[in-house]
Amino acid sequence: MSDVKDLVQVAGIIDAEEAALLAEEGVDWFGFPLRLPSGKDDISEASATEIIGSLTAPQEGVLISYMTDADEISAFTTQLGVKAVQLHGDVEPEQLRKLKANRPDLYVLKSLVVKEDNAEELLQLVDDVADSVDMFITDTFNPATGAKGATGLTHDWNVSAELVRRSPKPLMMAGGLNAENVADAIRFVKPAAVDAHTGLEGADGRKDRAKVAKFVAESRKAFAEIAAESA
Repeated sequence: MSDVKDLVQVAGIIDAEEAALLAEEGVDWFGFPLRLPSGKDDISEASATEIIGSLTAPQEGVLISYMTDADEISAFTTQLGVKAVQLHGDVEPEQLRKLKANRPDLYVLKSLVVKEDNAEELLQLVDDVADSVDMFITDTFNPATGAKGATGLTHDWNVSAELVRRSPKPLMMAGGLNAENVADAIRFVKPAAVDAHTGLEGADGRKDRAKVAKFVAESRKAFAEIAAESA
């Protein structure tokens, strides 16, 4: 997992049927938000563990977590059998360093939650913790709810683009992405990966196959264009 680029992640898998749909449509990484602060997980830990164990490389399961303690994070990733963890909580830099030191095998993503006026703060965070993570992920803050992910809201793409330029590590872009805007987002921000959650769901709350297929196709096309431009 060291050379991660042109990657498509879909988060919020709710059952094995949905995971199978995503696999069939060519999604790379499957995100499982678990032990959420709200207490309202979309899937049980047992079901998530079973799905993660059924994935075949290069497809991988990713724990999406608000935990902030390195030991707890490590133990939970071992329980689930994931090789990657996406940290959305306010994890102290020393806990990130501890996690990376104790679990060099674990691919660690750290969120950069974009608000209206915190670009400088995020750039500083990149400088402070880049040596302790493998990838950053931008997402959008919802001031109405306080949510730091799965908001369905976009943010100022100029901030994500600046973070890509600043970061020595790859960056995954999330926050209100869907099949209609992901190609423009990739061309503008030039991330190493993209993530979608609510933007791929139908009225029933499940991932919509047509939306997923178009999201993957548009992402692949835009990633190829960026690669051709830099070749």
